[in-house]
Amino acid sequence: MTYLGIDLGTSGLRALLVAADGQMIGAAEHHYEVAHPHSGWSEQNPADWIAALDAAMDELRSTHPEFAALKGIGVAGHMHGATLLDDAGSVLRPCILWNDTRASAEAARLDGTDKVRALSGNIVFPGFTAPKLDWVRTHEPEVFAKTARVLLPAAYLNYYLTGDYVADMSDSAGTAWLDVGKRDWSDHLLEVGHMRRDQMPRLVEGSQAAGLLRGDLAAKWGVSDVTIAGGAGDNAAAACGIGAMDEGQGFVSLGTSGVVLAARDGYRPAPETALHTFCHAVPDRWYQMGVMLSATDSLNWLARITGTSPKELTAGLGEEQQKPGSVCFLPYLSGERTPHNDAEIRGSFTGLSAGTTRDDMTRAVLEGVAFGLRDSFEALKSTGANLEQLIAIGGGTGSRYWLHLIATVLGVPLALPAGGEFGAALGAARLGMGATGASLEQIMATPEISEIIEPDRALQAEYDAAYEKFRAAYPVIKKAQ
Repeated sequence: MTYLGIDLGTSGLRALLVAADGQMIGAAEHHYEVAHPHSGWSEQNPADWIAALDAAMDELRSTHPEFAALKGIGVAGHMHGATLLDDAGSVLRPCILWNDTRASAEAARLDGTDKVRALSGNIVFPGFTAPKLDWVRTHEPEVFAKTARVLLPAAYLNYYLTGDYVADMSDSAGTAWLDVGKRDWSDHLLEVGHMRRDQMPRLVEGSQAAGLLRGDLAAKWGVSDVTIAGGAGDNAAAACGIGAMDEGQGFVSLGTSGVVLAARDGYRPAPETALHTFCHAVPDRWYQMGVMLSATDSLNWLARITGTSPKELTAGLGEEQQKPGSVCFLPYLSGERTPHNDAEIRGSFTGLSAGTTRDDMTRAVLEGVAFGLRDSFEALKSTGANLEQLIAIGGGTGSRYWLHLIATVLGVPLALPAGGEFGAALGAARLGMGATGASLEQIMATPEISEIIEPDRALQAEYDAAYEKFRAAYPVIKKAQ
């Protein structure tokens, strides 16, 4: 038997075919574009997701005979996106993505409404799904009137695969319509968001069966009796991929956005910290995470405006950890979530001089991102999370300097997985295994660790002081802007 994990990302879809023992057989990746029709808007055509999925399936079928033994599929997707369907199941408008900030006013209104934080366990951020629909209600009333269903991106792929409207708990927790403690849609949250329960998909746990692969797709792909799992939001799936299931386990992700995530054995909401408290992809577990919107995106921005590559920028710093630089960078290029919940704030450099070099600016960007991650780490500690070590994942882990810096700034060792798959696609495949009856305790294993990056204790006091300087810069810049 083989299993398929699908990671529906913001810029592309990755499909991972694994054997029953979880070992990778093959992978396929296809990309698509994000549209920005206005400042702060971020949209995508769901038809592009289907085209990428079809292309990935054709590639895997043609190159790996093991595909014919497919028995389970799990889908992980970028969270919060609003995919609006009419009563025939047709898409009404482009999906409004997680990093779209047009609904900031609607988010503030909902966040200030009685019982919203208490039931959802979270601040209502502009990127969440509920304020997006409130924006559509006000600005596109003809579309809102036709909206029969609202699906998150992963749930839309589940709909394509099964023909049923079904979503998992972890992804649905980011809508501001779910009672995250009770793991069910909240009638009160739906009402204040001007939505109805019949517009919501059926809920299942991520490791439970959501349905069977549609007959026409099964015939096209040359498979039979394939179970589709509930799936997961991308970060919950990544947690499954590295085995972060229990209290004390977590990871730091250096991707487009930066994430510090902690698995929790109970429901401990702390919306005042601007942490996200969501259901995990498996029953009776939750997770909390802090999110910064521009992690590797900050380095990519500097590379773009200096006409070089991120790898070249970081190579100039070497690998030996240096003291904090004199230049300070606030990494708020697209606003910020944890800890500020501020869609309007923007980034800045301070401390520039005539002698400032490109390496100085690069170091400031890496430090600014590391300090932003520490904001999330401190927020997690305030809720009682005890993270003595974090697994480091994401494209930014290619920089040794950055890894040493983050370990020192956070004050905890970073564990680097050995080569191979360990991210959201593997987590989704593991959920596909769970949905066909495999033991979750056996399949949700932690990866082999190739190296531990220890904090530089000799520099920690200086970085603590630099972090306090970073924190003090936010209100000053906020007032100036």
